[in-house]
Amino acid sequence: MSRVKNGVAHHARKKKIMEQAKGAVGARSKRYKAAKETVERGLAYAYRDRRKKKGDFRRLWITRIGAAARLHELSYSRMMAGLKAAGVEINRKVLADLAVRDADAFAKLAEVAKAQQ
Repeated sequence: MSRVKNGVAHHARKKKIMEQAKGAVGARSKRYKAAKETVERGLAYAYRDRRKKKGDFRRLWITRIGAAARLHELSYSRMMAGLKAAGVEINRKVLADLAVRDADAFAKLAEVAKAQQ
């Protein structure tokens, strides 16, 4: 019975890892073991941060809405409560975009929220 070797598959796997580690510094992009550890760690961070990104953006939107609401003598929570009470169904992403790009439209929404207080 002939011996089965795994050379082609091993070289393909190694090449894939080394390509992914291309931007790393020093031995992390030159040596296979270091490159493999770097790529595995990077993929783990990427997986984690794809989920974390959603919370990061929500935090950014809330900060922007709160800052713009303060210009109209409202807190973030009073702004959101006022909009909800008025039946305005607008998400935080769009509201934050209005706060940054269209101050007049945001001012009208702030007036709606104030009227519900």
